[in-house]
Amino acid sequence: MTDSSFIDVFAWTARADDAGIRLDHFLRDQETGHTRSHLKKLIDSGHVRVDGQEARPAQKLRIGQEVVLTVPPPEPLTLEPEEMALDIHFEDDAVIVVNKPQGVVVHPAIGHPSGTLINGILFGRTAAGGDPLRPGIVHRLDKDTTGLLVVAKAVDVHAALAQQFHDHTVDRCYRALVSGNPPSSGQWQTLYGRHPKDRKRFSSKVTRGKVAKSRFERLEQFNGAALLKVTLETGRTHQVRVHCADHGYPVLGDPQYGPRRLASALAEIHGSLPGQALHAARLGFDHPRTGERLRFEVDPPRIFMEALENLRRGPG
Repeated sequence: MTDSSFIDVFAWTARADDAGIRLDHFLRDQETGHTRSHLKKLIDSGHVRVDGQEARPAQKLRIGQEVVLTVPPPEPLTLEPEEMALDIHFEDDAVIVVNKPQGVVVHPAIGHPSGTLINGILFGRTAAGGDPLRPGIVHRLDKDTTGLLVVAKAVDVHAALAQQFHDHTVDRCYRALVSGNPPSSGQWQTLYGRHPKDRKRFSSKVTRGKVAKSRFERLEQFNGAALLKVTLETGRTHQVRVHCADHGYPVLGDPQYGPRRLASALAEIHGSLPGQALHAARLGFDHPRTGERLRFEVDPPRIFMEALENLRRGPG
């Protein structure tokens, strides 16, 4: 799997909590770096096998079945490179680590065909591996979440990084401004899946789904709010936002999972934020080619720090 005809290969064994789940839904919840629509195309084109046999998207899994996904080399890209100011923290011939600003979408999607982070990365450099419409992307940050993101510049690098994310060996630590009075530290371990009434949202209050784990530490406590450090042990979509909200400490500024009732001073801070006060402050991973452990840290953006200072000052 290191020659010029390299193909990404992923393999899983269905566990007890996977039994009865549709194949396309199972693949959607894995960390492959591919969109749901692209995964369906791969199933339909025979690139997904269950116990060695071609499968259908609606096929339901049984305990112990082997699921193998093989990804052919990406088709020629139609993405347009765009000149963009990027806050780059590391770059070599294999990876680029960038500090994503608030309000920027990571890759093109419905409603965001251009102006995304990957459009900017492709200006004067390569990105490769995974879904052709989001080359090099192995993990994402939500549009209004800021912080560190790693992008692969070659197909073999993408596969190696995707494996690290799958094995949960990547160090991802966030800073979050939340409402409420959380304990000094703890761990949230829950089931995780789509919200039963709103498919655009996720929930940790589900009866079936994948396991999601987050560790948290309260760094500062204010009047009705706190600064948290949240470390991911799994990487589900919206995980930090959902875990905080579902445990009673929603992230300030979050338009989707944020607090509903707040004291006037805190409501003012919440309303002044253009999006969730959530920042990917630390990122660590093994370099896919050298094996060296890389670790990066970056401070939250100005709007986050202004909200933090207002919380420190308190009502006044």
